[in-house]
Amino acid sequence: MTGAIIGDIVGSRFEFNNHKSKEFDLFTSKCFFTDDTVMTLAVAKALCGYDKITDCEKFKKTLIRCMHEVGIHYPYCGYGGRFRRWIMNKNTEPYNSFGNGSAMRVSPVAWYAESLEEAEKLAKATAEVTHNHPEGIKGAVSVTGAIFLARTGHTMDEIKRYASRFYTIDFTLDEIRDAYGFYETCQQSVPQAFEAFFESTDFEDAVRNAVSIGGDSDTIAAITGSIAEAFYGISDGLKKRAVSCLDERLFNIYIDFINKTEVN
Repeated sequence: MTGAIIGDIVGSRFEFNNHKSKEFDLFTSKCFFTDDTVMTLAVAKALCGYDKITDCEKFKKTLIRCMHEVGIHYPYCGYGGRFRRWIMNKNTEPYNSFGNGSAMRVSPVAWYAESLEEAEKLAKATAEVTHNHPEGIKGAVSVTGAIFLARTGHTMDEIKRYASRFYTIDFTLDEIRDAYGFYETCQQSVPQAFEAFFESTDFEDAVRNAVSIGGDSDTIAAITGSIAEAFYGISDGLKKRAVSCLDERLFNIYIDFINKTEVN
């Protein structure tokens, strides 16, 4: 989860001002958290209410409530148009989205779940409250599964094989960097986030890879960072720098989740 927050904050200043290079200052005074962090922590808050989730429909109602309770405080944090209306109007019905929001907010599930099967089931539930299109669900499930495999000691090759069940990733970052544009769909950003991780050598390199292709930089970096954290770990310095960007409300949710799951 921390990796998603770091990726979001690092990528925030490049979302509409793409930087197609790995050379940049990781954190500056222009960095900020966006809807990616806000909704990731909303998912974390919902999970904190359960020791064990046995009823996904009940959990989805809790998640909807938490997304509204947390999200309404940040009306200008970067929500997409339909999602912003869903939050601000306190809607409860999904709207068949396949946007990458389902994949960028899901990382807490992988740290909460005790099995790959549970991780995939809960990821599906977190997507379905808004992103109930098959592609929206696939984005959330695939990212969660990859994080779970990474945090439970699986190899890069094993994670690649898992990702290939969902997406054909037959490109390198160098091959797509020049032409890659701004895409907010799961199918046009989750595979790219996976490849940014697959080409990485450590956590920071993974985030730099994600930013370097441009596009929806904060979200791609959040997704990549969420997987890279589980595989490589994150230095205490990076954690502290990112958490310092949170306000008190979000920080308290973050600490509650860390304490519940004992994520270091």
